[in-house]
Amino acid sequence: MVNHSHVKNLVKILIGAAWIDGRIQPEERQYLREIAQAKGLANDPEIKPWLYELVPVKPNRCYEWVKDYLGDRPSLEDYENLIEAISGLIYSDGEVAIEEARLLTTLEELSKSHESIQPGHVTLLRQIQKLYRRWVDVQN
Repeated sequence: MVNHSHVKNLVKILIGAAWIDGRIQPEERQYLREIAQAKGLANDPEIKPWLYELVPVKPNRCYEWVKDYLGDRPSLEDYENLIEAISGLIYSDGEVAIEEARLLTTLEELSKSHESIQPGHVTLLRQIQKLYRRWVDVQN
């Protein structure tokens, strides 16, 4: 059974990731609203101000949410869910901002700082990071 607060934290991270480059793209906005709707959080009083861009989310807040989401002993599944969700958002607008790539780099660093992470997953994180770096290089 999926923990409701865990799902809510994931949606908050996605909103933060969308804001991380300073603005929400139209494609990101649509993606976020679809996710919030699907998770039953579109009208959540905590989520709504960020979802409808009434309140911007600063990058450091997004990173705090990531740490809260992962907790002290993140599982392989926690990292996979987070990376999969963030990747979906980041690619929704067809471009990867430097700040978005930095978020994934930070996720990789976080994963390295936790001994509970399995080696195969570190490889996955590295592959994703390389993908983003290539994407960023192509954009510049």
